[in-house]
Amino acid sequence: MKTLYNKFDKRELASLPRVLFEGRIFTIQTEAEANKAVDYLLSFGLLGVDTETRPSFKKGKVNSVALLQVSTEDTCFLFRLNRIGLSQALIRLLEDKKVLKVGLSLKDDLAMLRKRADFAPGKFLELQDFVKNIGIEDMSLQKIYANLFREKISKGQRLTNWEADILTDGQKLYAATDAWACVRIYNELNVLAQNRDYELIVRTEETINNNPNNNYV
Repeated sequence: MKTLYNKFDKRELASLPRVLFEGRIFTIQTEAEANKAVDYLLSFGLLGVDTETRPSFKKGKVNSVALLQVSTEDTCFLFRLNRIGLSQALIRLLEDKKVLKVGLSLKDDLAMLRKRADFAPGKFLELQDFVKNIGIEDMSLQKIYANLFREKISKGQRLTNWEADILTDGQKLYAATDAWACVRIYNELNVLAQNRDYELIVRTEETINNNPNNNYV
């Protein structure tokens, strides 16, 4: 039986083993590549999605979303929006109503994407809402993943330059891991909800902060 918490203590993250996507990663930089990638992705029933934006360190300045990452269980495509924009192929993917696309903070991601080109979002599911079905209250990908799998998703690449001429291996792994993690979270939540093979321990912020040992995991 798996032990879960309504709120995961972020101080436990440092001691957890790091998880990285181990599948195939393809960087998409042309319309032709995007068409082939979208055809492939739409042959699956479930996709994880996420976006990355170049950080702005000037007050009031917000950059356009630079990367859209879409992953199956073993293959992730990194669409470089700063190169190809929100192409017709990507609009076809985002408007698709058959394939379930899951992610966190989708409202924000979709709003940023629609600033590049307008589209009508298709079949999406917000994991922040989905986790509430089994009593998890955390909203961040890092905490939700740690709660379910006792592994840590590193956020070290988050504030790097997503508009760089060439993405580093570290950036690619970071981006792919975030999208793939959404698929794994969704699948695990379905298994737990179906089998009821978990124990939920409810804690308040006070009990978390006052625990001197932090022996939660």
